[in-house]
Amino acid sequence: MNSTRRTFLKGSLATAATLSLPARVRAQADGANSDIRVAIIGFNGRGQSHISGYAQMKGVRIVALCDVDSAVLDKGVAQLQAKNLVIEPYRDIRKLLESSEVDAISIATPNHWHSLAAIWGLQAGKDVYVEKPVSHNVWEGRQLVKATEKYGKIVQMGVQSRSAAGIAAVLDWLKNEPLGKLQHVRGLCYKRRASIGKVSGEQAVPETIDYDIWSGPAPIVPPHRNDPKYGIIHYSWHWIWNYGNGDLGNQGIHQMDIARRFTGETALSPRVFSVGGRLGYDDDGETPNSQFVFHDYEKAPLIFEVRGLPSKTDGKEMDKYRTASVGVIAQYENGYVVAPDYNNAAVYDNKDQLLRTFGKPPIAADVVKSPSYEVAKMPADKGEGSHFANFIECVRSRKSGDLKGKIIDGHISSALCHTGNISYRLGKKASPGELREKFKGSKEALDSLERLIAHLDANDVKLDRDKLTLGEFLKMDPKTERFIGNAAADKLLTRDYRKPYVVPEKV
Repeated sequence: MNSTRRTFLKGSLATAATLSLPARVRAQADGANSDIRVAIIGFNGRGQSHISGYAQMKGVRIVALCDVDSAVLDKGVAQLQAKNLVIEPYRDIRKLLESSEVDAISIATPNHWHSLAAIWGLQAGKDVYVEKPVSHNVWEGRQLVKATEKYGKIVQMGVQSRSAAGIAAVLDWLKNEPLGKLQHVRGLCYKRRASIGKVSGEQAVPETIDYDIWSGPAPIVPPHRNDPKYGIIHYSWHWIWNYGNGDLGNQGIHQMDIARRFTGETALSPRVFSVGGRLGYDDDGETPNSQFVFHDYEKAPLIFEVRGLPSKTDGKEMDKYRTASVGVIAQYENGYVVAPDYNNAAVYDNKDQLLRTFGKPPIAADVVKSPSYEVAKMPADKGEGSHFANFIECVRSRKSGDLKGKIIDGHISSALCHTGNISYRLGKKASPGELREKFKGSKEALDSLERLIAHLDANDVKLDRDKLTLGEFLKMDPKTERFIGNAAADKLLTRDYRKPYVVPEKV
């Protein structure tokens, strides 16, 4: 056993012996002057938006910050103290949850901590805002739903499009089927993801990071990556299965959720398969940078496409599909809708003529030729800040039904990302010819495949050598959220949790 491993194991045992989860459920504390007292957990990246969001609200006080990296923690505390805020620092979430001076926690940790941190927060009597995806796997997401129901607290999931006026307005307009029946929905995450580099061996964890707590529910293994931009630990965890879910669970969960709203589906898909690979460079990342997932719902399929490479080798632009690189396209009998971001949507006929917009026009009005074009009148949208505000409003009112981002929706949309990744992880390499033969009965799947092959060819990826992975074709019982006749797939619905960081069987 090398010295690095001995250090990790020693730290793990020491932490397990001396720290424990708060045992009793506490009632929500009354903040001074009725302020809602908020703690942000994890703020080296997305958590910065949490800080800025709450800091702008009247009647809300950020009273604590929690991060396992002391360098991040010290910097964050100093920045807020410079604004005359009294901030309590914590490196361990369990110590934070013992505080009666915190009413609500806002979680922006790596994905593998989301469900556990939220459940522990609920058990400690806190209201919870938890970032997307709300889970690292399907089972723990359902456990979080159960905990939310049991403890009756306010839990908001962090997909801010749920508070956006434009998406809600176009979905309401579509209820009367002005475009006919839905045929299929495509979610897109075409977002440049550079190589994280390739190292020759295990890397030393920075001294400022408590790696035992950082690893949490995951195995405590030495990191084997050193991203040129982010370093050994931060951000590149997205592309490592132990901690992240690839771009499906990073950027893609936003568009997955919007796409599911267009389908109207409220459960997991009964059939799913995926195709993809990590192609275009050789690095230490594990998750695919090129992928499509096919959720075969009975009414209409939901298809999701991920591309991390540019439109061509060494290019700066990303591919677009019907005007969008990151967005959702819903195809109906008599036209289609493009939702290019979290708040806006545009309606086209099948001749690509723009008919109507919700939110702001995606193109200048003077180039619109159709006499039927109109801009729907929309209420002013305050961006993602309105999603944090909705959470705080519900914390005050105690009306969970008023939440825009209910945890059950966060669970289902997150789980759609997870089941697509499970198919991929159980897959086998296949040639373009084998893939075409497999999908010849599905026009939509074949379309996604052919465009993916063309995209990779433009990036000089030779698929006769660097083959794509054809994922398992999986059947699921949406009621039980378990696969049918596939024990290997069922095993990936959860994980082996490392004590004491265990998502409880009984919440």
